[in-house]
Amino acid sequence: MNMPDPQVMTNAWIAQLNDPNQWKTWSDMVPQAPENPLAAILQDAGASIEPEALEELKNDYMRKLGALWADFMAGKTPELADRRFAAPAWRENPLSAYSAASYLLNGQFLMALADAVETTPHKRQKIRFAVQQIVDAMSPANFFATNPEAQQKVIETKGESLSKGLANMLADMQKGRISQSDESAFEVGRNVATTPGTVVFENELFQLIQYTPTTPAVHQRPLLMVPPCINKFYILDLQPENSLVRYAVEQGNTVFLMSWRNPDKSMGQVTWDDYIEQGAIEALRVAQEISGQDQVNLFGFCVGGTIAATALAVLKARGESPAASLTLLTTLLDFSDTGVLDVFIDEAQVSKREKALAKGGLLPGSDLASTFSSLRPNDLIWNYVQSNYLKGNEPPAFDLLYWNADSTGLPGPMFCWYLRHTYLENSLRVPGKLSVAGAQVDLSSIDVPTFIFGSREDHIVPWTAAYASTALINPKKQKANRFILGASGHIAGVINPASKKKRSYWSNDAARGAKAKPLGADDWLSGATEHAGSWWPEWAGFLAEHGGEDVKAPAKPGNRKHKAIEAAPGRYVKVRAEKA
Repeated sequence: MNMPDPQVMTNAWIAQLNDPNQWKTWSDMVPQAPENPLAAILQDAGASIEPEALEELKNDYMRKLGALWADFMAGKTPELADRRFAAPAWRENPLSAYSAASYLLNGQFLMALADAVETTPHKRQKIRFAVQQIVDAMSPANFFATNPEAQQKVIETKGESLSKGLANMLADMQKGRISQSDESAFEVGRNVATTPGTVVFENELFQLIQYTPTTPAVHQRPLLMVPPCINKFYILDLQPENSLVRYAVEQGNTVFLMSWRNPDKSMGQVTWDDYIEQGAIEALRVAQEISGQDQVNLFGFCVGGTIAATALAVLKARGESPAASLTLLTTLLDFSDTGVLDVFIDEAQVSKREKALAKGGLLPGSDLASTFSSLRPNDLIWNYVQSNYLKGNEPPAFDLLYWNADSTGLPGPMFCWYLRHTYLENSLRVPGKLSVAGAQVDLSSIDVPTFIFGSREDHIVPWTAAYASTALINPKKQKANRFILGASGHIAGVINPASKKKRSYWSNDAARGAKAKPLGADDWLSGATEHAGSWWPEWAGFLAEHGGEDVKAPAKPGNRKHKAIEAAPGRYVKVRAEKA
């Protein structure tokens, strides 16, 4: 979908919407109005709006615009119920207040038009996403000429904020991305990813870290953590007070964790099969060998959960059962509902990626970072344009946003396989449809108790999609599965330290009773109980239940075969993504 440049069309388009005399009929507007973003997008998508619906929306818009104009002429300051315009400067200047209010009205009108489009649900979602991107980009807060806060700061600093803003913009142009955090405040291994441990194995795909125990006794079965390969593992080990890894160690687990390699050109031919066979399956074998246990507790986060579950299904097809339990955090196995990411997935877009990458090459980390930022543009793009460039502020030190900027690439063949067979075709959920590492994948063959977590406000893995895994894994013993719903989003919902006593989570123990019947997601939620604080203790209890007896903590990492290579967090996690 070709989207018009919002900065080119802003002035002409706003003028057209704000001037009643500029209204044309829809049939006149669509063929010849490149300055109107919705018209251009509808043309590209081959969609339309019913004339009656358009007339109703137009009349409603005109009524509200007239009321706004009347209030302005009467000297009445409009209500600005949007945090982008919360500063007093927007209300103190009548023109700025009117500019913000008319922008909000125009945005509401455009989104209403997008919702009224007569087309398929998938196309409507794509149109809505594209229009929302344009609406967000056109905010008067994003331009110096219409941002009274930025103008006020220039006066207060005698122009220094403008020069600093320009310097910040030039520095970011050199980096190729917008700075979201003071990156000089953090260093991997110094004040993020600091849980003590040792790298005990490495191959071309990953390093395996074994963390140093902090308790005299540990659960007999170790915990193997498979983080997502689309970003760095230390989202699970930011700082001591919010480290899920450190918490798991403190709960008496011998913790192993995979640190995926940030791909370079030498990995341009690596496939999804390689990530399963040489990645998760190899890590399972090493954890078994070092611990001396036939089974481990396996953990996967996001796409790491997809990899972990696929690896277990492959091993089950081979007659192996290396897991005593499985934990899946914000993971998709059934890709029926992929949330807002669905706007990037269709046959045309996947085929385009396959043409460029399926036979070799890398998907740059910057592409993934840009995609995820576009899902929340006001928070992850325009907020920093306003603060860093227009106002000349330095971004604050924030560990999570430092991690967010530390992107990773993906091997092209691996990424294309994943994109087509999961997001586009949703084949992973169908028993025997996919062959991975020489085995037919059947997720229903995974017969281990599973702890499944979803985040209620997750825009990447909708919680109902995470819940769908309860029906796919261990289907004959679903009562052994446990679903927990956390508050907040994809990351903040997971990284919710028990010590902070923040947010909340929901559980539904009645759904696991002896006479309980499988529930749909909505029914599960209607019968769920909300609990204050973190869900981490619930997970710790699950691990303890399946951890076996307590034994003396290992005195040294590794064993004779797998000796210490280097201290955690290792070399792989420190490698920055290659630029495109």
